[in-house]
Amino acid sequence: MPTFDVPDMTCEGCIRAITVAVQAVAPSATVQADLPARQVRIAGPAEPERLAEAMRAAGFTPALRAT
Repeated sequence: MPTFDVPDMTCEGCIRAITVAVQAVAPSATVQADLPARQVRIAGPAEPERLAEAMRAAGFTPALRAT
């Protein structure tokens, strides 16, 4: 399950925007956001880079965390 640092995720609206963007490219994806840590975990079939591209298109700057 890829985890991204998203430093510009600052509110519940950001979480909704990220969820919509991710589910546009991976409809069955589950998004788990940790707002205080500014991290997003995504469970689903899409490649991490494709998920990151979707978040960037929504105006965020995700960075894939090393496992």
